[in-house]
Amino acid sequence: MSRHTRLLTALSAVFSLMTVTPAFADEPRVLFDFARPDAAQAWQPVNDGVMGGVSDGRFRITEQGTMEFFGTLSLENHGGFASVLSRRSDLGLKPDDTLVIKLKGDGREYLLNLYVPSLRVAYSYRAPIPTKAGEWTEVEIPLKDCYATSFGEKVPNAGPVDAAKMNSMGLMLADKKAGPFKLEVAWVKALGH
Repeated sequence: MSRHTRLLTALSAVFSLMTVTPAFADEPRVLFDFARPDAAQAWQPVNDGVMGGVSDGRFRITEQGTMEFFGTLSLENHGGFASVLSRRSDLGLKPDDTLVIKLKGDGREYLLNLYVPSLRVAYSYRAPIPTKAGEWTEVEIPLKDCYATSFGEKVPNAGPVDAAKMNSMGLMLADKKAGPFKLEVAWVKALGH
């Protein structure tokens, strides 16, 4: 083997070690895995009772290792929402992340709420979550597509969600349709680009 061939072979080996394959860059990070024995401790229900409403939203961890968010939405007493949200913790998200949620719904449109510290009351960044009745789907929600809300109304000029400060996420039903609901979630992951 000539000196030139050996040099090219060595350089090729060095460059192959330096190359980062896209598979590593896009490896999803699990944020919530409901098959864990302590999964229920990270979540809590918050319903319109805080405003005088009478909606009944609950959650449970199933034997299949999923979270089932279920109940009855009521529009009485100025109510109209049921939700479940994670307790505060550092979620380790980055601005270009996309959340991927594996879920099975009932055909209703739910909402993803992302919470950051704020002086505003009932403040979150939000995105719709469409569901297909009785079908497992994976919904992708880029953080950059979430918009700021306070009491469900868009907040103008709020800017994008500050991913590094995001400390909780929630799932909400507020579609103004009274009646029973059920959403089952297998896991929530973050996918970077």
